[in-house]
Amino acid sequence: MNDRKSIILVTVDCLRADHCGFMGYPCQTTPFLDCLAKESFVFPRAIVAGVPTYYSFPAILASRYPLALGREVLGLAVEEKSLAFACKENGYPTAFFGAGNPYLSTRFGYNFGFDTFRDFLGHDLAPLSDFPPDPPKKGWAGGINGILENLSHRVPGMGAAYDEFYFQYCQRWAAPPAKSLDILRRFPAADVIVDQASTWLASVGNGPFFLWLHFMDPHSPYYPTEKGLSLLGVNGLTASRARYMNGYWNRFDNGNERLRRHRDEVVEMYDACIRWVDAQMARLVEALCRFKLWDSCVLAFTADHGEEFLEHGRRYHAPSLVEELIHVPLMVRVPGVEKTAVSARPFSLLHLAPTLLEAAALPVPAEFCGSSHWNHLAQGADWDPAIAECVAGCTNPFGMEGRRGARLLAVREERYKLLLNFEDQTDHLFDLEDSAEHTPLPITAARPVRRRLLELALGHLRNSASRPNSTAYLRTRLREITPIVQTVGLTSKPVPA
Repeated sequence: MNDRKSIILVTVDCLRADHCGFMGYPCQTTPFLDCLAKESFVFPRAIVAGVPTYYSFPAILASRYPLALGREVLGLAVEEKSLAFACKENGYPTAFFGAGNPYLSTRFGYNFGFDTFRDFLGHDLAPLSDFPPDPPKKGWAGGINGILENLSHRVPGMGAAYDEFYFQYCQRWAAPPAKSLDILRRFPAADVIVDQASTWLASVGNGPFFLWLHFMDPHSPYYPTEKGLSLLGVNGLTASRARYMNGYWNRFDNGNERLRRHRDEVVEMYDACIRWVDAQMARLVEALCRFKLWDSCVLAFTADHGEEFLEHGRRYHAPSLVEELIHVPLMVRVPGVEKTAVSARPFSLLHLAPTLLEAAALPVPAEFCGSSHWNHLAQGADWDPAIAECVAGCTNPFGMEGRRGARLLAVREERYKLLLNFEDQTDHLFDLEDSAEHTPLPITAARPVRRRLLELALGHLRNSASRPNSTAYLRTRLREITPIVQTVGLTSKPVPA
């Protein structure tokens, strides 16, 4: 471990741990990664520090809990020390290629420490919403339609009939023909990102580097590539059918029972998106081998959060700390190191960046909240429970009012999980081996466990309160309001950081 190694971080949006073959999924979504897992450290219970993207990545990139600088700070603070910065500071060329997630952008500080930063976003960033609005109802036809809508919802039983008719009308007649899955897709597919990365890798020479790739393929709406469908063995999915199913899955006028009728078809599209990511991981490793870089690369493959498919009556990934969202895949491959068994205790992604740095023989920034667990991995040792947090109801953090809700906090052990909801002042303890997180234990059950996890939660809150950084907070808030000030014409110059 004397020679410094390159670090490659691959993150996948919305990738559930239990939809990867190397995590036990029976569907062949990740055949290449399954093979790579045989020579890698595979973490049975990797836990994100927050959900969704804007609460998970401060921990992944900067080893910081998402609410440590306050609810108002979105993304990384101005010039916050990160994995990229630590590599650049040690002379590494650094690059990011991301498939258009607006929360992973220059606006929110993720470009700091990168020589090359390509986020596939335009200048105008919009919230990444899973719930697109209905088609506009304009003109005389729209006026009549609005009257019918209002009248139908006043008559018992007629509202549901109108909603169904209007949905079918929008999907089958009003919408233009769906020409291809590629046209419908909202984000660049994984092959586009790997193409960009391969071009950059060809230019870095033989020295160590840091590369971060973020894939969006499994993010809704689910529009897999034709080749991804073929690799998974799915036949007959047309662009029109995929659009119809995504529209149906996005409806909020249907109950869960009606949605469940099509759940398997939606999950099949999601799995085909994962299969394409796996194929592009194979291409990435092929390029690294071609450039003779693979044998000196530390590779981490993980996700920012999972996805819900009605397990708790919800879809997508609104702020929540259920297992389907906080449990993600994590594979770390370190060349020249013999693979050992990884502890089954939950591993917080707060510790990922310092662990990768030590594995690559690089110093860990003192500002990191997490610590390197490289020695734990090498020795097969255990680690402390994982903590995750987010703000309840914050589905659109672009608006400041959305960030000021109550905190959700989870403490995750190997078997037990404590969930604290500061909005309704409740705490629920789950035995994950028994109830699959559907029924909390009675308040009188497992008192020593509840006490232990409550003490860990209290310690986390105290540590957060004891790490104020008013300078970082103010500089970051100024960065965020700068585009607003410029837009309204109050200044023609950037606000100084």
